[in-house]
Amino acid sequence: MDLALAPETLARWQFGITTVYHFLFVPLTISLAALTAGLQTAWVRTEKEKYLRATKFWGKLFLINIAMGVVTGIVQEFQFGMNWSDYSRFVGDIFGAPLAFEALIAFFFESTFIGLWIFGWDKLPKKIHLACIWMVSIGTILSAYFILAANSWMQHPVGYKYNKANGRAELTDFWHVLTQNTALTQAFHTLSASFLTGGAFMVGIAAFHLARKKHIPTMRSSLRLGLITVVIAGLLTAISGDQLGKVMFKQQPMKMAAAEALWDGQNSAPFSIFAYGDVSKGHNTVELSIPGILSFLADDNFHSYVPGINDTNKAEQEKYGPGDYRPIIPVTFWAFRWMIGFGMASFAIGLLGLWLTRKKFMLPQAMRTGDDEVPNLVLFKNKALSPKFTKLYWIVALWTVGFPLIANSWGWIFTEMGRQPWVVYGVLQTRDAVSPSVSQGEVITSMTVFTLLYAVLAVIEVKLLVKYIKAGPPELTDDDLHPPTKIGGDRDADKPMAFSY
Repeated sequence: MDLALAPETLARWQFGITTVYHFLFVPLTISLAALTAGLQTAWVRTEKEKYLRATKFWGKLFLINIAMGVVTGIVQEFQFGMNWSDYSRFVGDIFGAPLAFEALIAFFFESTFIGLWIFGWDKLPKKIHLACIWMVSIGTILSAYFILAANSWMQHPVGYKYNKANGRAELTDFWHVLTQNTALTQAFHTLSASFLTGGAFMVGIAAFHLARKKHIPTMRSSLRLGLITVVIAGLLTAISGDQLGKVMFKQQPMKMAAAEALWDGQNSAPFSIFAYGDVSKGHNTVELSIPGILSFLADDNFHSYVPGINDTNKAEQEKYGPGDYRPIIPVTFWAFRWMIGFGMASFAIGLLGLWLTRKKFMLPQAMRTGDDEVPNLVLFKNKALSPKFTKLYWIVALWTVGFPLIANSWGWIFTEMGRQPWVVYGVLQTRDAVSPSVSQGEVITSMTVFTLLYAVLAVIEVKLLVKYIKAGPPELTDDDLHPPTKIGGDRDADKPMAFSY
């Protein structure tokens, strides 16, 4: 059978499509929940209308996003039984445990408290209502952590034993699975990248409204919050990425070598800015690199030895038997660069924006603007950007909405494809994990149906987001500004469509 149409390849394509699509919503869900909670906290503390309008605006976009994320995420778990039954049979005792915790604890937090938050605007006291959105935020973070712990076990299996009698892996130390360094560093990196995503989302949409001179007080505050989030999260993403790279170097040397297209091991290993390799001959034909940087990223030492693709492939052949243990080198190489490139671009645009819109006390009197005016973009002490460059920055800031999403997608592609041919590193190969009874035609049919369905959902998602983004923050009513002081309130609050505000 042609490898391109083998059930294993088709099953991988289907899982890849659904996973990358689903992960577009996950970072926004995590970050928007916390950012919305922060804005509502500012309103409860200051009672300023701009914060309440911002809470309702970003909260509505959060609700659209989380609804789509839940719908697309359910499909992921179905695939384990549908296309990957041998994988489920082999590691279900281990992999199922963190997923069960995610459903029983984290998803319970999210679903329960998000309902209270949606329908409790005019029924719950302000502080209790505020606590609900913070519980939703905690739930999203817990949910992400349990799922990342399950994925980290696939990257670095720990806390288990192999039962030869029934031919499956069995859990021996659940706490080790949850707290191993792979899970901790991957969670740190993923959560940082999530807030980079949410901050960029907020910056781009606020820039869109400010360029149109609409909803200025609310969008000024949103822009500032988004820029601060982008800068802090960008720094944390870089720090956590460095830590994750060092863990990867120790646990998956092939992935590190493939990320750099480093074919032969060497001291002072270079970081390749551009490389084109000949897989059949095992070397690069074109390469532009900086000496020593890869050694430093791997081991905090510019002169450390880093094993190459050929060395690692030979070592794994000796350890695991004959075979080719190399991933698809061009995919891992460029995915790694696109992940870093788009992430750094978001950080750079955020850092520039934070400087251009700096606080009033750092500006001369002539450059200062009121809370109801669009901020001047001041490059130097007495030099604001020209109208042409001001417009250009607002446009670039809007583009920034998509940069972290691209970085996140390529990051996951690198993480998963860099591990190949293993589905559980060093334990179970991908070819041994697929469902033996699922035919080529069945996988093609299900993949086609899901892809078309997701395309329809994408259109719905984009239309809803664009509709409410263009509409901007809602006008406030007296009920919005003066919610009840006791649970239930004194007035009729039976509003089934309260989530529409």
